[in-house]
This record gives sequence, C-alpha cells and structure tokens, in this order.
Amino acid sequence: MNIVVIEDEVIAAERLLLAIKKIEPSVNLLAQPDSVKSSIDFFHSNTEKIDLMFLDIQLSDGLSFDIFQKVNINCPIIFTTAYDQYAIKAFKLTSIDYLLKPIKKEELSDAINKFKLHYDNSQNINTKVSQVQDIISKSLQKRIVVKYGHTIKAIDISDAAYFYTRQKVTFMTLKNKEELPIDENLDELEKILDPKEFFRINRQCIICFDAIENMYTYTKSRVKLVLKPAIDEEIIVSTDRSSEFKVWLLGKS
Repeated sequence: MNIVVIEDEVIAAERLLLAIKKIEPSVNLLAQPDSVKSSIDFFHSNTEKIDLMFLDIQLSDGLSFDIFQKVNINCPIIFTTAYDQYAIKAFKLTSIDYLLKPIKKEELSDAINKFKLHYDNSQNINTKVSQVQDIISKSLQKRIVVKYGHTIKAIDISDAAYFYTRQKVTFMTLKNKEELPIDENLDELEKILDPKEFFRINRQCIICFDAIENMYTYTKSRVKLVLKPAIDEEIIVSTDRSSEFKVWLLGKS
C-alpha cells in the first residue's frame, strides 16, 4: 500500500508513520511533504499510484485544502488535525476519517480498516451502487401529502430539511422552519427519498445534505451534526451508520 503523509511537524509525522507501520507493516511511504508548496510540487512530479493519504490541515504555509486548488487528487484521505472546525469541508473531499490529535491507536486502526472496506474493491462497489441507484430512481417520490384537519396539501420533498420521529409521530421540518406531522414513517420514507440527497443517520432521523450546517467528531467514531433549521436535541450519527454516512458525504463532493 503506497501512502503519503503530509505533516509540518517532524516529530508528529514520525510518530504517525510509526503507528501506521505497526498496523500495516507493508506500507510504502512515497513522500512526506511538510507544506502546501512542497505537497503541490510532489503531486505535480509523482508518477506512482497513491493508495492512501494522511493529511494534516494546518500546515506551515496555509491550509492543506489549498493543495486541492492546484492539483487533482483522487486518492482517499485520512485527515489528522488538532482542530475539529474543518470536518464538514474535509468530508466533502475523498475523506475516510477525521482524526483529532493526539491520535489514538484504536481510531487510527479503525480508519485504516474503513479504507480497506470501502476502497479495496471500490470499482466493483461503484458498479453495484450505480445499478442500485438506477433502480431506486424509478421509484423516487417528488411530493408528500400533508393533512391539516380537512385540508390536504402536497409539499415538495425538495423543500424538506429533515424528517424525525418524536413519541411515535413522524415530522417533516421544511427549510423555511415549518414543522409538519406526516403519515409516513422513516422506514417508508427511506424507500421514496433520493438517496443522493437524504440519509438516515439513526433510528429517529433522516437528513437532507443541505441541512447540515456543521459536523464534529464524537465518541466511538461517531459524528455530531448541527442542522439548519436548528432542532432542540442532539443529532448524532449512530455508530453502525457512521462509515456509510461518510461514504454518502463523498458523493456530494
């Protein structure tokens, strides 16, 4: 496995590489740039395939996001940083995970395992996903019927920010902050919503990509979300859906 480690602190880079080799002894380090400029120079001259990149965000001469404005990088990325405010921007790139320093061995191992799971057979996976999406798209629904007493109204699904359940009642929150009870439960909604735009993050909530205002790393590799419009409860991507959620985010890059 060919890797690149981009880190401006020499000691941090050496520790990270040592930890990676303990998990994957066969890794081959192609380069270890320490700045935006040296990273761009490397990608312009490199001819070898990069399987995985470990990327710090704040480098000595700027943010590593600046690299992507100069070169086209398609390899998966594991971000390693001391700051959590860049999570949503990171996940819009080909990001597998977002590890906060000091990096824990278990979290690093989990991130590398996610890489193996989602990218080792990515070509076959992408083909299957494409086939499934073609089938799903034929049954997608554009509107949801809402009842107000004796009045019936059809609401465009594109106006929905998220769906959630509370005391066994399903609600649809619109982008204009309006909240409406609906007849469909979340299981039924999953079958009619566009999977490119909506994702079920846990048993109680389905969100639209555009409703994500910010994201933060949470315990056990989970992700905490801040939604718009705001909701008066914690919104956490469940552990069993976290990996799939991050892959879903990649589809919006």
